[in-house]
Amino acid sequence: MKLLYDEILPGGGHWSAIIRRGRCLRITDLEGGANVALLAFNAAEKSERLNLPDSLKCQHTARITAGHCLYSDMGHVLLCVTADSAGWHDPIGGISTADEIRARYGEGNYQTLRNGFHRNGRDNLLVELGKWGLGPADLVMNLNLFSRLDAGADGGLRWHPQPSPAGAHVDLFAPMDTLVVLTALQHPMDPATTYAPKPVQLGVYAVDDTTAATAACRSARPENGRGLMLTERLYL
Repeated sequence: MKLLYDEILPGGGHWSAIIRRGRCLRITDLEGGANVALLAFNAAEKSERLNLPDSLKCQHTARITAGHCLYSDMGHVLLCVTADSAGWHDPIGGISTADEIRARYGEGNYQTLRNGFHRNGRDNLLVELGKWGLGPADLVMNLNLFSRLDAGADGGLRWHPQPSPAGAHVDLFAPMDTLVVLTALQHPMDPATTYAPKPVQLGVYAVDDTTAATAACRSARPENGRGLMLTERLYL
């Protein structure tokens, strides 16, 4: 892959960009223990957006890792997970709100802490969504990269205490023009009592062999082959 763009997103920061068809977004956990809340949309028709329930159901999984696809509510593949050294990404836990951040970490307003003020996932994503003409109605179920939840025998979800290692990365290949919106903030179920979101590195790459890039995802499930075929029809 050829690197086209590189940026470090500080902990607490938010970001959005259109990842063009045939390119790959690599997100790297620089220090270990990061969490990145992610949304995705069809860049050409933003009413089409990430549908995690369908993504999980059609691939018979409760986690996201290499070989999985992120589907839209129209059955198109917004992103393919083509590489993953972390091994587990949480599609269930959601994002934090201002009230949750205040209750867990205490008051952390801008007037006191200036640029170090306590941010929350919901507001951060809404800031980025607003740049693309989107709003609260578009704040759908998000993916949490680099975090893991485990289900107990009672059916309850529990935070997995071992964080992703420093240098762990996930590659998200775009088989269509995809708007990606994300924020680097602690997971809402992270029990840490100190506000300390971790930075991540963002790299956008041109992919020479797009067929090879999607081969593992395409063969992982019959549904993925059909989903990618449906996506490719958009560009006939």
